[in-house]
Amino acid sequence: MKALRFAASVSIVTAILALYRTVLPVNGTTVALTLLLAILGMSTRWGLAEATVASVVAVLGFNYYFLPPVGTLTIQDPQNWVALLAFLVTAVTASQLSAHARRRAAEAEARRLEIERLYALVQAMMLGGNPRKTIREFVNRVVQVFGCDAAAFYYRPTEEILRSGPESSPVPDHDLHAAAEIDDVSMDGARSLATAPVRLGGRTLGSLALVGTLPSEQTVRAIVNLVAITIEKARALEDASHAEAARQGEVLKSALLDSLAHDIKTPLTSIKAAVTSLLGSSPEAEHELLSIINEEADRLNQLAAEVIAMARIEAGKLHLEKQPVMAAELISGALTEFAAALRDRRVTVHAPEGLPPAEADREFAEQVVKQFVENALKYSPEGSPLTLSAELQSGKIVIGVADRGPGIEENERSRIFDKFFRGRKHRFETKGTGMGLAIAKGIVEAHGGRIWVESEPGQGSAFYFSLPVSGGRES
Repeated sequence: MKALRFAASVSIVTAILALYRTVLPVNGTTVALTLLLAILGMSTRWGLAEATVASVVAVLGFNYYFLPPVGTLTIQDPQNWVALLAFLVTAVTASQLSAHARRRAAEAEARRLEIERLYALVQAMMLGGNPRKTIREFVNRVVQVFGCDAAAFYYRPTEEILRSGPESSPVPDHDLHAAAEIDDVSMDGARSLATAPVRLGGRTLGSLALVGTLPSEQTVRAIVNLVAITIEKARALEDASHAEAARQGEVLKSALLDSLAHDIKTPLTSIKAAVTSLLGSSPEAEHELLSIINEEADRLNQLAAEVIAMARIEAGKLHLEKQPVMAAELISGALTEFAAALRDRRVTVHAPEGLPPAEADREFAEQVVKQFVENALKYSPEGSPLTLSAELQSGKIVIGVADRGPGIEENERSRIFDKFFRGRKHRFETKGTGMGLAIAKGIVEAHGGRIWVESEPGQGSAFYFSLPVSGGRES
């Protein structure tokens, strides 16, 4: 296409020279002005490069055919040198000005279109409901309005990723998590990918990724600012409408759980003590029944412990005794607890020796690791491998447990740490109260850490939590 335009510009100049040379004899001034107008038109229509080539051809042709001595590229009269140079400078300058004006007009048109699209996006998002609905609407609208191939949004408060576009999910979860930690917009032209953190008042809400035809960097910044404000507005409206009801419900639930826990705990202590004594002296025929009673008493005892822990967490009465704790010791304690259940599994541990200690309550932190291991045992096939890991990431000790189970559906990942929530496929097949991960979340957050899950259906799940490094050390 570019070559055709160059050829056309040369052809136009040649045609003008031939016309005035053979058909319409005129003076040199007329020829020069006609060529100048033609070059200006080329610059306006095609651009500076084509007009510059045409200018050089026009100067050579004008000199050869119209300046004495005609038929040569030499010039006798010094005044003709001045005229020729003035023509060349005027042609090139006019071409540059015209091309510059054309570029500015194109940029202005592009800005106008982006402003119109932003306005359309504002109109669509102002009607949003709760934050999740607002984000879902946003990722769909941004693809429609800006013509992107796909968009993805990572919402940090719920650890949820919402997408719009091809099912192949072109933006990996890792890129979205990493984008939430960067300082500014990142435009990757090679991958046709734009990523940006979404922040409001210094608080990170998540990150945005656009794939395909990308708007300008300034427009991407405007989009993320817009979505941050809209999410905060939706959250504030939702909080205002439910604040009082939620407060009343939480007070009642905490009181109920606390009362239930103490009512169960008292008789359980007596039952457990009696059964333990009978197991040592009862006839052999009764031993199996007493073992069952003992196991069920253990289950009730665990339930009571979970209820008490949840009540303490919700009441803000979880008292931590922090001290330097090695991640390897937390993992070792959890593996010792479940040694019998892990006997038929291949367990891999990745915990570098040079890791600094974490600042944590040993008992509570180990309880989180045990909860992850227990979940992996419950929800992965017997004999399948488990991987436990510990590493230093961004000044935090991150501990994880990965299994090869069925994985967690995308729409359930954001609720996996909610109280009493259990996955649709397992709520009737696997025993549990749905409080274990909620308690783990409360413990981790009380330490100032973060808890999350990474999972793909059919591939397994990996649960992670972070703890601060003891004494603020990072290496």
